[in-house]
Amino acid sequence: MKSSFARARSLRKNARKPAAARELAGWLGSLTLFLMCAAGLSFATDVVTYHNDIYRTGQNPHETILTQSNVKSTTFGKLFTMPVDNVIDAEPLYLSQVAIPGKGTHNVIYTVTENDSVYAFDADHGTLLWQVSVLGPDETPSGTHDCGQISPVIGITSTPVISRAGPLGTIYLVAMSKNSSTYFQRIHALDVTTGKEQPGSPITVSAKYPGTGADSHGGYVYFDPGQYAERAGLLLLNGVLYTGWTSHCDQDPYTGWIIAYNATTGAQVGVLNLTPNGSQGAIWQAGAGIASDGTSLYLLDANGTFDTDLNAQGFPVNGDYGNAFVKISKSNGKLTVADYFNMYNTVQESNADQDLGSGGAIVLPDITDNNGQVHHLAVGAGKDTNIYVVNRDNMGKWNSTNNSNAYQVLTGVLPGGVWSKPSYFNNTVYYGDVGDHLKAFTFSNAMLGSSPTSQSAVTFPYPGTFPLITSNQGANGIVWAVSNANPAVLYAYDATNLAHELYDSNQAAGGRDQFGPGNKFITPIVANGLVFVGTQTGVAVFGLLH
Repeated sequence: MKSSFARARSLRKNARKPAAARELAGWLGSLTLFLMCAAGLSFATDVVTYHNDIYRTGQNPHETILTQSNVKSTTFGKLFTMPVDNVIDAEPLYLSQVAIPGKGTHNVIYTVTENDSVYAFDADHGTLLWQVSVLGPDETPSGTHDCGQISPVIGITSTPVISRAGPLGTIYLVAMSKNSSTYFQRIHALDVTTGKEQPGSPITVSAKYPGTGADSHGGYVYFDPGQYAERAGLLLLNGVLYTGWTSHCDQDPYTGWIIAYNATTGAQVGVLNLTPNGSQGAIWQAGAGIASDGTSLYLLDANGTFDTDLNAQGFPVNGDYGNAFVKISKSNGKLTVADYFNMYNTVQESNADQDLGSGGAIVLPDITDNNGQVHHLAVGAGKDTNIYVVNRDNMGKWNSTNNSNAYQVLTGVLPGGVWSKPSYFNNTVYYGDVGDHLKAFTFSNAMLGSSPTSQSAVTFPYPGTFPLITSNQGANGIVWAVSNANPAVLYAYDATNLAHELYDSNQAAGGRDQFGPGNKFITPIVANGLVFVGTQTGVAVFGLLH
């Protein structure tokens, strides 16, 4: 089937250049745009991917309007809410200056719901610009599969990703649906200006991988769309769209799938199963996107089979990486595990459901120690109360007696366990574990401090919180965090001292700024002086009061 996810492809097809030159020019153009956006050098106020960048640092260093002095209940609060048709579990995304046919140019908020709906709103006024359903004929969203983790239905759960490449731009998303007899998982590529499907979209997800593990036959494990949900935020890296798949609760049979597609052609370009000869090992990450350093992928795998028999290179003999901090690269055109770290007691942790997979990972910028040595690090944590810092150049693999193979382990510093992800700003990692204070851990001599340098006065119920940091090139740093309470609460803190609360949405009299009951997945975004929070019924918008 002839397929394309981008209008740019049809334009290139008619360009008067040799095929190789056209391909190279297109690839270089997409790569240049990607690098500019990732670095924050183009469309500085855009939020096109989960937690602002492919590293998943959760910081926006281009916020010039909101400051520590004006984010307070007398001058800042809820402006309006943009209603939708079901629960929003994905992070909203933002594009500045989008030309909408027949409606002029707008700053646009994009949001998706579990009803398989996609919305584009004017971000400044809340006007609906377009709305589409990605359900097929005679289809509905999936039921919950007797698992309350995604509820009341399962449609679009994960955070989409946007590419400005091409004349208009594309929003990519994954939607689950069903008819009377069949479940579907589809990747959709929609025009950001109209919501219309791009040529060749949607693509129905299917996959197989060599193995004898759960749900296998004939020497392959097979992807069963009814057994999975796409929860982790999508990653668009060098023209490839990466998806990661989780189960419904721990309902067997399932294994750990990563499936990749060419974002232009829609062709499947990579499949990796992290437990092909075992079981479980899903990609949960509390909705956090798979992280990348621009070349490799990094994620935390959930409870599942880990082969404690290792080959000569230190890798599991059967290729099973349950409960591991994993680095994935392309080798000879295939996705492979390039390196990993796993805890000495990983089998016991998986058996007790105390795995890493409940949390998300971040890739840190280069950190230099006192001797001038540069370290390439990543950070992750899960249910076992520890923070794990790994060296991306040598993650440590598995040691049967202790965790000395890791770059650094901070033991017991997150006593509630992590069902969220950290963020990074100005040499500091911010974590919000369950039932605990939001905490700041600061690097010194390329080592993360074992005690918080500051923490919030309030604690955050399950699942903890997903901190987001805004600043104006490092100045006026504000940490934003949402509490999954009833009513939910939006907090703003001084990034240098979390004990200094600037604002919370319960402060204003008469419940002026309240926005309904909490939603465990959601993380806010901030762009151009506005804060956007997904809720069970819409997107609440906060900003300076007029």
